[in-house]
Amino acid sequence: MTTFYIAIDMALAVIRQHGAGWDVDLRLEGHTPQCVAVDPEHHEQLYCGTFDHGLWMSTDADASWNHVDEGIAHEKVMAVAVSAVDQESGSGVVYAGTEPSAIFRSEDHGRSWQELSALRQLPSAPTWSFPPRPRTSHIRWITPDPLLPGRVFAAIEAGALVRSRDRGQTWEDRRPDGPFDTHTLLMHRLVPNRLYSAAGDGFIHPGNGFVQSDDGGDTWQRPAIGLDYHYLWSVAADPADPNTLVISAAPGPQQAHNPRSAESALYRRVGTSQWQQVREGLPPSRGLLASVLAVNEAEPGIFYAANNKGLFRSADAGFSWEAPPIPWSAGTALGRAHALVVVPE
Repeated sequence: MTTFYIAIDMALAVIRQHGAGWDVDLRLEGHTPQCVAVDPEHHEQLYCGTFDHGLWMSTDADASWNHVDEGIAHEKVMAVAVSAVDQESGSGVVYAGTEPSAIFRSEDHGRSWQELSALRQLPSAPTWSFPPRPRTSHIRWITPDPLLPGRVFAAIEAGALVRSRDRGQTWEDRRPDGPFDTHTLLMHRLVPNRLYSAAGDGFIHPGNGFVQSDDGGDTWQRPAIGLDYHYLWSVAADPADPNTLVISAAPGPQQAHNPRSAESALYRRVGTSQWQQVREGLPPSRGLLASVLAVNEAEPGIFYAANNKGLFRSADAGFSWEAPPIPWSAGTALGRAHALVVVPE
């Protein structure tokens, strides 16, 4: 059985595949989920951050959910991640990011949290600003290194991609050539020190929203050939081949997130070849909000995408896609897909 957790506008959609059959349940209804994470070593331990009611945790694979935010100072939890290599009390260390921009760490399964306050002392902090709410900003993404204990990256929307080498006790500020507006940051177990950033930089400043580092974030490159859209939202890599990538992109933030002007696409790249738009099995670009992408470590060559049209699967490394026959309840409004996590059996 494979389980999919999709943070949609007003609920956490939990989709389970049983052979050829599919079941759908809606959890945390009315709480505007923003992010989802699963402990890599304990798939029954789940975390879901919401825009209006803090962080929630399940210790029984979604059978029940509890509010866990003792020590988290803000209700808007926009990012959550669990380390695969930093362990305490038998589970991964958890990081939660909020609006306004702050990061909190838990070493006891989410029961208590410590703010990593050095983040707010970075020189770039006064410049961070989220354009729709310009007086504030938030932590959009947190990526613990899957191989190197203690190293963690955090993306502030908008203003910086920052790095810590000591579990967030201290932070290094944005590199001059680094991404400014990262939406998704990916690392891969098979290529230590490589980072893929899907960013809005191509819309905010001249240049491309896909940004790559091969040295742990010290220097960055922006391979853009083949991209027609430069506002990037999500990126995923083949579990068996870190050089096979799929990204979601739009002309700008309104087309990515506003149903009235929705327009987006998926692109695919292998190695250093140019980006190619993929269309087979996907809805037309017009009317399509930016997809969130995910893979399952147990399924080489398979990609998943979630958007306002549903859930889509590619079984050929992103070339073609299909929509599984998911029995959505009548009247279910998917809206934006904010996050997608795939958990294998």
